[in-house]
Amino acid sequence: MDHLHVERLVMAIWVLCVYTIPLVTTANAAYSALFAFGDSILDTGNNNVLVSITKCNHPPYGRDFNGGTPTGRFSNGKVPSDLIAGALKIKDTLPAYNNPNFDPQELPTGEVVSIADQLKMFKEYIGKLTGSVGQQKASEIISNSLVILSAGNNDIAITFSQGRRPMLFSAYSNLLIDWTSSFLKELYALGVRHVWAFSTLTLGCLPGGRASVGGVLCNEAVNEFAVEFNGMLEKYITSIKTTTPDYDVQYVDVYNPLRDIISSSPGFTNTINGCCGGEAVAAGELCTLLTSQCENSSTYVFWDFAHPTQRAYEIIVSDIIQKHAQQ
Repeated sequence: MDHLHVERLVMAIWVLCVYTIPLVTTANAAYSALFAFGDSILDTGNNNVLVSITKCNHPPYGRDFNGGTPTGRFSNGKVPSDLIAGALKIKDTLPAYNNPNFDPQELPTGEVVSIADQLKMFKEYIGKLTGSVGQQKASEIISNSLVILSAGNNDIAITFSQGRRPMLFSAYSNLLIDWTSSFLKELYALGVRHVWAFSTLTLGCLPGGRASVGGVLCNEAVNEFAVEFNGMLEKYITSIKTTTPDYDVQYVDVYNPLRDIISSSPGFTNTINGCCGGEAVAAGELCTLLTSQCENSSTYVFWDFAHPTQRAYEIIVSDIIQKHAQQ
């Protein structure tokens, strides 16, 4: 791991979400398991036990989750990792790998680990899985599984845009692509054969992005960085098809679906502010019980300064499943 990986851990929450399903139910699922590597939009609570000041295991987070319990998800309810697992008939919600109350019986149905040790933990998981179901079955599960990867959001919105990497953006994007390339190669070596690599979100239109330029208009400079990086990511992923034909890596656009939601506002009454924080949302400031909240989060695109609501995620994930899920 180079210093880029350490920087990612300091700057944001990165997680590995591991899903598998009981073997007796795999007949109804397109994939045998789901493994999700990414940032806070995928975290289901692993960050709760990490050394980090950025935590959301407190109200009002999880306000609309099962039982209204704050679990460490950076939203009012479910996050994309939950929704994709559910849509693929793998699992309804995801328990955190580092949860001290994690039940070993959950091993066949899912877990989560942090970016700093994610490959190490992934290997550990494979070892546990092998011990549980045997080498042959474990290899089948990994090769028939799906990995979802979310990269670049915090690197662009925080590290680069806030001047923490004083360099040309093209050079910085190349660094991120190099990291992604190395990471995908390591996954391939571990037996992974199916990956959905997510673009960044529409970063300049997040409430925090808007706040950086006055609070109403999108920060189009940040959006331009995101578009440039996304284009490079898509081009690189396309090249994988020619160099490694048995590696099914798909580029998943989440930038434009979110931008379309913001533009067309289907069923939303507010596409600018966070349901939690309202007009006072400031970049990097998480919600507390003292923070103002809207009555109905499903009418807001965003939950806080940087994270969409469950309703917005549901629309985005529906688009993803329609375009990328195996039929």
